[in-house]
Amino acid sequence: MTVPSVVVFDLGKVLIDFDYGIAAQKIANACGLDPAEVKKMLDHSPLLYRFETGLMSNEEFYKQVSANTGYKGCHEEFCGYFADIFWEIKPMIAWQAKLRASGIPTFIFSNTNGIAVPHIRARFPFFANFDGYVLSYEHGSMKPDPKIYEVVEKMTGHKGADIFYLDDRAENIETGVTRGWQTHLQHDPQATFKVAQRLGLPIN
Repeated sequence: MTVPSVVVFDLGKVLIDFDYGIAAQKIANACGLDPAEVKKMLDHSPLLYRFETGLMSNEEFYKQVSANTGYKGCHEEFCGYFADIFWEIKPMIAWQAKLRASGIPTFIFSNTNGIAVPHIRARFPFFANFDGYVLSYEHGSMKPDPKIYEVVEKMTGHKGADIFYLDDRAENIETGVTRGWQTHLQHDPQATFKVAQRLGLPIN
């Protein structure tokens, strides 16, 4: 068994939880729509895919959502609504700090966008404490496309079993498996810690 040299974290549902329903409710309240319809537009939609692969700027995304919903608020207000949907998964953040203190490099690998990341960086201090970041909107590609996994390998300087990768989506894990990465489908921090301990990574 290879003890991983680096740990690569997905962001959403691994380090921070989120709910697009929070943003959908605020936007819906502002334009008299059903929150469920607004949430469908924001959560894993073709529009979000274009935004999170860098095909749309923040301003273009705001304008498109406004056009689709009739939202009349300003760009700044919209960004606040869209971004303020996150909260920390504290056991995972504490574990990342332990890994860092033990000298094990850690990286964030996330399908995300240019509205969420500045908000997360400003609100959550833990976000600054990683050795590198592979963010979909900066690379024109998103998981599970193998191209962006190559970016992770280049950034970390490691391949195959040297990488331990955590993600909450099975299709994203599958691509890591095809590249020989050691992986874990994240749902519960305690289950993750058991797997990490078996791999020889520090837990306590």
